[in-house]
Amino acid sequence: MDIISIVIFIAVIGLTLGITYWAAKQTTTASEFYTAGGSLTGWQNGMAIAGDYLSAASFLGIAGAISLSGFDGFYYSIGFLTAYLVVLFLIAEPLRNLGKFTMADMIGARFGAKKVRGAAALNTITIVLFYMLAQLVGAGALIKLLLGIDYWIAVLIVGVMMTIYVLFGGMTATSWVQIVKAILLMIGTIIISFLVLLKFDFNFIGMFDAMRTATPHGEAFLHSGLIYKDPIGLISVLIALVLGTAGLPHILMRFFTVKDAKTARSSVIYAVWIIGIFYVLTIFLGFGAAKFVGVDAIVAENAAGNMAAPMLAGVLGGSALESFVAAVAFATILAVVAGLVLSGASAIAHDIYGQIIKKGIITEKQQVRAARYAAIGVAIFSIILALGAEKLNVAFLVSLAFCIAASANVPTILFTIYWKKFNTTGAVASMLTGLIVALVLVALSPSVINPVEGAAFFVGDPIFPYANPAIISVPAGFIAAIIGTLVSSKRHEADEVSYAEVRFKAETGYREPEQ
Repeated sequence: MDIISIVIFIAVIGLTLGITYWAAKQTTTASEFYTAGGSLTGWQNGMAIAGDYLSAASFLGIAGAISLSGFDGFYYSIGFLTAYLVVLFLIAEPLRNLGKFTMADMIGARFGAKKVRGAAALNTITIVLFYMLAQLVGAGALIKLLLGIDYWIAVLIVGVMMTIYVLFGGMTATSWVQIVKAILLMIGTIIISFLVLLKFDFNFIGMFDAMRTATPHGEAFLHSGLIYKDPIGLISVLIALVLGTAGLPHILMRFFTVKDAKTARSSVIYAVWIIGIFYVLTIFLGFGAAKFVGVDAIVAENAAGNMAAPMLAGVLGGSALESFVAAVAFATILAVVAGLVLSGASAIAHDIYGQIIKKGIITEKQQVRAARYAAIGVAIFSIILALGAEKLNVAFLVSLAFCIAASANVPTILFTIYWKKFNTTGAVASMLTGLIVALVLVALSPSVINPVEGAAFFVGDPIFPYANPAIISVPAGFIAAIIGTLVSSKRHEADEVSYAEVRFKAETGYREPEQ
């Protein structure tokens, strides 16, 4: 166990705990716990969004995927970045104007039925668990590499830390941990990218020429087809990545932390710049790892390639840089899982307990207490799942979360805002169909059933051929929304009447004065 690694890790943990202690003093009401009281500025929320979005899958998974699979690994970067255009132009402002604490609040602004809110909460919890699993797997592999701690102990450490952030600091602590993490992540990524370019004498053409012979794939490393041999499988993944962001509950919650829709829009613009720069730099991380670490060494450390970036830092900058990068990755995971825990806890405490069970008759103190209990439950369940998923690639796990978000949430969100005839039956049908189809097809896919031993949970031939089922599940969500609406239109005429009011609020941000 390297002394430098220990010092840097302790410093990161100390900094985040200090933020939590400060935030805890300012977190007393439900609004402060769920949304930091709407007090964040545009640049602050933009940094926090970037901190939330640039997860272990981005830093560890994509760098590893590019180092092992070349251009095919870069598809994740393309999809993740393009996704924010959907959020910017279609979702951010209406969501901020209609919602209060959660995505279900926004849908509930038009449909008051409990089953609509319940379906939205179910989707949120499912997505959170998939996304959380990716972060905890990345954390376990990272700390195991750097500190020599067993995987299961590392997962428990992260689980305890993320629970502390949410229990005591709520959204304020989570947001500032994400801001600090985004700054550290960009610093680390820029340093490594600079060192990689330095090795190539800042000759971009020379770098690409060198990569033609740097891996066993040869020229094919620079072209698509190593992973996605079937274009339909590639299209399916890109559909999930591009549309999924607009349905991720922990990202959507971030738009409630600002005072108005204008600030929400500006925060997306800040986030896009930060995220865009980062994803361009993942090329240098992946190429550098393949060239200077070597594919064999990367696979020997972690078959999925998750440790490519920290190993590259060690080769180029020694143990000090490797420890710094690992600590940044650790902070990345802590920040993202804190946001996920808060999102899952909000769905359970605010949507299910507060609005469905208690029918909205609940005090501020009861809401916060319920959210804290829910956070503990979400954390424990996520840790149990992560202990059995050590071998899975974290970028792939996140792509599944994106698939469910795109299939189960995005159709309902878009139709709620933009379709006059959309009704309660259509909303429930869309959310449940998208969720069920995505989960069933994933269970039948090569991600779960694979002929290669150790590549998935079960050995055998998959029934569904594509690792990501978005090409089927996303259209299923939209079709279910349309069919459900049309077959029940006469029973839900009130939903159509309420659309004018919802549309007015979505465009203007008008809210009725509280009594």
